[in-house]
Amino acid sequence: MSRKLKRMLGIVLSLILLTAGCSQTAGKKESGEGSLNVVATTTMLADLAGVIGGEHVSVNGLMGPGIDPHLYQASAGDVGRMQKADVVVYNGLHLEGKMSELFENLSAQGIFTVCIEKSMDRTGLLISEDDGGVYDPHIWFDVTLWKQAAQGVAEGFAQADPEHGNSYIANLERYLAELDELNAYIQKRAAELPKEQRVLITAHDAFQYFGNAYGFEVRGLQGISTDSEAGTSDVSALASFIVERRIKAIFVESSVPPKTIQALQAAVKAQGFDVAIGGELYSDSLGGEGSGDETYIKTFRSNIDTIVDALKA
Repeated sequence: MSRKLKRMLGIVLSLILLTAGCSQTAGKKESGEGSLNVVATTTMLADLAGVIGGEHVSVNGLMGPGIDPHLYQASAGDVGRMQKADVVVYNGLHLEGKMSELFENLSAQGIFTVCIEKSMDRTGLLISEDDGGVYDPHIWFDVTLWKQAAQGVAEGFAQADPEHGNSYIANLERYLAELDELNAYIQKRAAELPKEQRVLITAHDAFQYFGNAYGFEVRGLQGISTDSEAGTSDVSALASFIVERRIKAIFVESSVPPKTIQALQAAVKAQGFDVAIGGELYSDSLGGEGSGDETYIKTFRSNIDTIVDALKA
């Protein structure tokens, strides 16, 4: 175990409050109350909360598979669930862009919140110059950053439920080992593609962390938020890029309507080149029930397999 991780675990076990960041107030759970009631915004965070919490948590995810968190608006029922929760886990970095004020209100009401943004080493975050210089929120596409998120969740749970703190830390250690195995698998599969073939084109700019971590050039029709729209000039310029580079495949996303990628494919064809739609990638959510890709690890393995198999075909 690294010295940094040991230090982090020591902080957790001694129950020192999280340092600067999202508002954190004392958790509501007391000894004998049963499972920690956790509400997580995205499917990725619901999966993470379940892995770290194990038998000591009951997790309720607000957004189902295929839901776009950039555009999601909380219902009255969602607000009620969060107000009754022991812990609310959310991404931050403006991912849940239409819910920012809600999280502030929850903290003001004394609801314990775990904000993943505050678990991140800022030096590892990417800034999008095309979207007002804000941080890119899609941190789960770099496994090393997701390990930081896991550490933040474990620390938060141990603070909210100190009785089971050792269990949360044990779950964290096991999960970090699984994430190391996942990272090695992604690197191995990426290495099957020559550098010039590592070009990933998708509907919106969700994969920059993936590209930065695993050596892919990444282009998205829309910006880092699906709130933005691609214009005709954007489609034409990207189509010309595909033709010039002779790129074999482009990809639709599970949480974004396919029409923009289909329009791009048509624009490429109009320039005299055929590009395939290489498959569907999970971008802002995990796979749905029955997909076989319901967890973060399975989803990421599916993504890298889809990307590499299409681009090397």
